[in-house]
Amino acid sequence: MTQDGVHLEPVGNGVTRVSWTHRLQDAGFETASAAVREQVRIAFEDLKQARVEALVDPDDEQAARIATWSGLQREGVRRGAVEGDDGRLDRVVFARLHTDAPVSRGGRGFRALLNSFLPRKRAISQVLLRDTEGRVLLCNLTYKQDWDLPGGVVEVNESPLLAAFREVEEELALRVEPGALLLTDWLPPWGGWDDAVCLVFDGGVHDASLADRIRPQAREIRRAAWCTTAEVHHLCADFTARRIDSALASLAAGEGPVYTESGRPV
Repeated sequence: MTQDGVHLEPVGNGVTRVSWTHRLQDAGFETASAAVREQVRIAFEDLKQARVEALVDPDDEQAARIATWSGLQREGVRRGAVEGDDGRLDRVVFARLHTDAPVSRGGRGFRALLNSFLPRKRAISQVLLRDTEGRVLLCNLTYKQDWDLPGGVVEVNESPLLAAFREVEEELALRVEPGALLLTDWLPPWGGWDDAVCLVFDGGVHDASLADRIRPQAREIRRAAWCTTAEVHHLCADFTARRIDSALASLAAGEGPVYTESGRPV
């Protein structure tokens, strides 16, 4: 079904795919989004479809904007979604369900729409634990060669503070009282990872015997040990060592949390 440069194609049980011509897109954002929005309405109200989706070229910003302001939420990237001249091509999937809240400015549906395409950044929470000799507790991880502070990725809708100390309990079987934020470190894209924000919290000063209570989670932790500053720089990746240096400096200065990028103060 094609109308006003917009094509509706059934692709499954209750699912319709919407696409539009370059001519309609060239007519301008408002004209194109209004035409696509009308066809989405027809798919739901007249054709009784449960889902309407669009596949958009990741490099086509105008098409992504049209899909969004037609009421379709960004769901993610479908790799190798279509056949191209040079092989399979990726496409960004935008979609709307007939049960989604109406898109009225300021309402729940509008917020969900914005939430679907605004940037999201990975958060990592770590804990700086020290002993009475000034050593730092490090973990030898199973999935990489270099050592790191205890901690891990913050789960969706989880407090970074709670995430840090949850990870310490899960990975090391230690219950540590949550402390203050020492450092916020931005990590640029690296080695296949997108960028991320790492938050380092103060785990306090403990007797060295704390290490005797550690029960490493075998799936992620080989072992944990107290390490001197020199050992930190020998065992950790350079950016991790810089982050630990900056967190210790923040503690020594007593001036509250600092901001770094790849461990370097800004």
